[in-house]
Amino acid sequence: MGAHPLRWGAGVPPLDPFLTVMDGGGMRSRGIEMHRFPPSRRLVTAAVRAGRRIVPMHGLLDVDVTDARRLLAEHDPPLSMTAFVVASVARAVATHPEVHAYRDWRGRLVQHRHVDVQTLVEVPTAQGAFGLVHVVRDADVRGVPEVSGELRAVKADPTSTASGRALTGVAPIAGRVPGLFPAMYAVMARSVRAHLSAGTVQVTAVGMFADGSGFAIAPPTLASVSVVVGGLSRRPRMIGDQIVIRDVLDLTVTIDHNVVDGAPAARFGAELRRRMEDGATAEEAVHALPVKP
Repeated sequence: MGAHPLRWGAGVPPLDPFLTVMDGGGMRSRGIEMHRFPPSRRLVTAAVRAGRRIVPMHGLLDVDVTDARRLLAEHDPPLSMTAFVVASVARAVATHPEVHAYRDWRGRLVQHRHVDVQTLVEVPTAQGAFGLVHVVRDADVRGVPEVSGELRAVKADPTSTASGRALTGVAPIAGRVPGLFPAMYAVMARSVRAHLSAGTVQVTAVGMFADGSGFAIAPPTLASVSVVVGGLSRRPRMIGDQIVIRDVLDLTVTIDHNVVDGAPAARFGAELRRRMEDGATAEEAVHALPVKP
């Protein structure tokens, strides 16, 4: 292919779609690459499709986590903010259990007495980094150190959990069967057994990958309650009669409006804020003893 005489900005598009002549006179080749859609992404798209049955109701919370960050940093070893959010969300859900209810195949309202929380742990795969779904069992009665250690163990060895083994073993094969993942999630959407296995609450921490403040809204999946951890930044807050600089974390809470109205959802948001901001409550979660099997 020879050089094209036209330049960008001349008002005429290049005649050769595979060659671009730059303003400086140089050239670069254009084109496309086609790759097989990764099986891990098929899992994600199927889960999002299953979440279409949910009528999302969003709430934006900016939470003062100054005291919590100090407690997490003072612990040996230091504890993760994600683990603190998981423990706090689970305790708030246990206080307001109506927010994680769902309907089964017969239209009945199902409400769990325990709180299992899905959270995403980024792990390497052949197709690149992937957010592996890990379920923290009985998160409402477990301490932050125990949850933090569990998440670190999954990140270090994804095959230590059932979802990690499925990602490397079953997913690459099952993903090649057309329609299998969407059908699987469609069945799971109203299955009590599936919710007992996958949990009813989801915590997604996207803020750790970016600096500064900001809210994020994730598409609903199977979870009745979803909390997306956004940005963390230092901002002025009123403490008594004084303005002080505090560490503020942005959270997006999504609840299924099919089963919960605005008032209970607002009470849940207030409870979550209280648990994360109150120093004594945060300290109780950080120093909670491990749950005996």
